[in-house]
Amino acid sequence: MMNKPSRRNFLFTSSGAAAGAMLVPGTSEAEAAGFDFSASGLVTGKSKPLRHTSIPGFLSAEQIAPHHTAHYGGALRGYSGIDAKLEENIKAATTIDASAYGAMQRARQSKGNSVVLHELYFDGLVPRAPDPGTDVRAAIEKRFGSLEKWADDFQASAKTAAGWGMLTYHPVNQKLYNVVSDEHAMGPLWMATPLVVIDVYEHAFYIDYHNRKAEYVEKFMDHIDWSEVNDRYRAASA
Repeated sequence: MMNKPSRRNFLFTSSGAAAGAMLVPGTSEAEAAGFDFSASGLVTGKSKPLRHTSIPGFLSAEQIAPHHTAHYGGALRGYSGIDAKLEENIKAATTIDASAYGAMQRARQSKGNSVVLHELYFDGLVPRAPDPGTDVRAAIEKRFGSLEKWADDFQASAKTAAGWGMLTYHPVNQKLYNVVSDEHAMGPLWMATPLVVIDVYEHAFYIDYHNRKAEYVEKFMDHIDWSEVNDRYRAASA
């Protein structure tokens, strides 16, 4: 019998093709291991510190620093400014031109999702990948046949994506999916929780890899924090 999905396990109900209203739920003690949102920029209004300022053999400090400051930090500043403006207008009951209002709503969704995805990306990187945890490995092998077959499909997905590649868990049917996203608010299935996240926008790799996107994707596989991924999977599938 399929377990009934719980709202508290959804990272954000966003990321479907059209929209992405962010949901940052309160985390219980059991969920905190996989999704601790307390330091998220969506909570604090400040950029979440990097776990690693460089990852030797994969990403230099010169690559990571502007990615974290300009792109992640820029998305957070954009989200915060738009969110404050929309909240101010709601409280003041002022009228905004319909086209401007729609543009602000879409920008808030896109930038808010960018914040969360960047945090999952940076938090999911390590200098050397540990072995996948028992829970997520079993789930991957059940869904894809083997870890190697999953890795091949994940890399193919990431290489064809314009923005993000992700391994996600879906609470409706308890299945794993490799998904492609070409914009922050597009791609993943609604309610799906990202487990492995790779940023494949050029800003994520161009300083170190120039136009060698495929090489960047392939090296990423050796720097997945599988302990973090396993915690995310356990929290999402609980």
